[in-house]
Amino acid sequence: MTDELAADAARPVPPSPRPRRAVLLSLFAGFAVFAYVLDQLTKLWVTSTMVEGERIPVFPPLLHWYFIRNSGAAFSIGENVTWVFSIIMAVVAVAIVFQIRKLGSKWWALALGLLLGGALGNLTDRLFREPSFGMGHVVDFIQLPNFAIFNIADSAVVSAVAIICILTLRGVALDGTRVAAERKEKSGDA
Repeated sequence: MTDELAADAARPVPPSPRPRRAVLLSLFAGFAVFAYVLDQLTKLWVTSTMVEGERIPVFPPLLHWYFIRNSGAAFSIGENVTWVFSIIMAVVAVAIVFQIRKLGSKWWALALGLLLGGALGNLTDRLFREPSFGMGHVVDFIQLPNFAIFNIADSAVVSAVAIICILTLRGVALDGTRVAAERKEKSGDA
């Protein structure tokens, strides 16, 4: 009986019916486009209606729009190596596109779509905003108390990473298959 339980725990759980490839690619592309377009539209709104350094209360003290240009990464880390972030974001975008061949889960389609849209949103800033190509400063404007100022692309990337962590912890592979976690048998003397 114990051997049967151990064998069942090690056996992969059969996947639920996998969504059709076209549906997954549509979800992936839809979330990528959504994140990218929303990011770019909000940045266009900020740059056309606010002056850099301007702070507008939205839900004080929790939320303000605070327009800054960030040459670095999160928390302004690496301000002197902006070009490195441009290269990293381009590599990430290409890597994501190569991974979609393996896509077999709606949740992974959501996560990778958000990740690609966010990466491309900030890469667009790096490539086409001042001061120069590949060294552009990212437009950030969402300010929460005691936290870095960020944008929609940053939110999409963080959301994607959170979803990827949850999927990984739950044993959901990129292709949609699940591996059952080992079950611990409770003994009478424990």
